[in-house]
Amino acid sequence: MSAVLELLRDLISRQSVTPNDAGCQAVVGARLSAAGFQVEHLHFEGVDNLWATHGAGAPLICLAGHTDVVPAGPIGAWTSEPFSPTERGGELVGRGAVDMKGSVAAMTVALEQLAAESHPGTIALLLTSDEEGPGIDGTRRVLDTLAERGVSIDDAIVGEPTSEQVFGDAIKAGRRGSMNGRLVVRGVQGHTAYPQLADNAAHRLAPVLGALVAADWGKGTADFPPTTFQVSNLVCGTGASNVIPGEAEVRFNVRFGTDWTAERIQDRIARIAQENGVEEPVEWNVSALPFVTRPGSLLAALVGAIESVTGIKPISSTGGGTSDARFFAAHKIPVAEFGPINATIHAANERIEIDCLDPLTEIYRLAVRNALRDR
Repeated sequence: MSAVLELLRDLISRQSVTPNDAGCQAVVGARLSAAGFQVEHLHFEGVDNLWATHGAGAPLICLAGHTDVVPAGPIGAWTSEPFSPTERGGELVGRGAVDMKGSVAAMTVALEQLAAESHPGTIALLLTSDEEGPGIDGTRRVLDTLAERGVSIDDAIVGEPTSEQVFGDAIKAGRRGSMNGRLVVRGVQGHTAYPQLADNAAHRLAPVLGALVAADWGKGTADFPPTTFQVSNLVCGTGASNVIPGEAEVRFNVRFGTDWTAERIQDRIARIAQENGVEEPVEWNVSALPFVTRPGSLLAALVGAIESVTGIKPISSTGGGTSDARFFAAHKIPVAEFGPINATIHAANERIEIDCLDPLTEIYRLAVRNALRDR
């Protein structure tokens, strides 16, 4: 059994449902400490974080990931126990196999190998147990803490699963912004037989919702697809068929690129609501702003490593959901993401190709070595 596969099996067996780390970082920290790393465990509001460094001075190249996972969901949907790593058909099945304990295991072994070599500057690993949760006391807070200490990270690679059809075919060089909105329309509850005595909140919501769904957000940019508006939840009525609802609530998500700012989107949605007779303010939660990493030494180092190991030149994408890469971007740190095939993330029977684990480790090792050399 390869070192990375053995470590991955250990990590999957730990039920680290967010924000619980379940000892994953202690395992990684002990290994890196034995390899000569300075290891620091940072605990913020019940969230476990690990910061480990080897070497000194610039450049500082950081690998980053998370040890928390989403819940397993209905156990009956799994063909094996979700936290009992099971090999089947050349794959390792278990919650977190792809998202993202496979990358964490590969990064750990890659850094052990680099520490055994002579390297310039500093190599580092940042892990959190707060990526699948609110994302407040994890990578974001660690980076804020490091910045307060005067630590300057030159490049970062996040191990999110980015490959799409075959291992090595895609990286992320940016991400869309994401924000959630909540709009509550209030009317007057009443009996369906006496509509003149009520004010149907669902009827008041309907034209607003139709206008929002039909709104044209443009064609996007060269880096980002068009902005999208998606309803995620509708709550209305009491469940009785003869009661006019006095309140209707819609929750929605907007994904956007750099052609829109969060403020402009909020203003436009508020205007659409007002134009359709709804004055209630929208409640907003902006969880991520869009960013893109331009071609430079980091992308060259990562793409070169992938091509060297797999023979594939990966495409650069900004699609998908949010990730902790956004926190590096907020600190003006060039960041890119690469990892295994993402087809089964958050799904029952999440699984990773065993044959990709050692190549993934080698890609991380080469990418960091190349970034150290080219900085």
